Amino acid sequence: MTIEYGDFERVDVRVGTITAVDDFPRARNPTYRLTVDLGPELGERRSSAQDTMSEVLVLGVPGPEGEIVLLTPTRPVPNGRGVY
Repeated sequence: MTIEYGDFERVDVRVGTITAVDDFPRARNPTYRLTVDLGPELGERRSSAQDTMSEVLVLGVPGPEGEIVLLTPTRPVPNGRGVY
């Protein structure tokens, strides 16, 4: 699905650090449950590739071998910092 730029402008994209990765045996497909630190303002949130109740969305792209490569900033920034 493609969205218009105006839709993208309304998305709150922030930097966080994955602090825990756990197996998620309840999922139909093999997946992990992630805990993400979004800084003092937003705290820790949980996410999963298969869990529709995720509190955050972790962004990644397919790598050359089909693996998922998580997107990361090129320099360190505080957790919770928004994208402008």
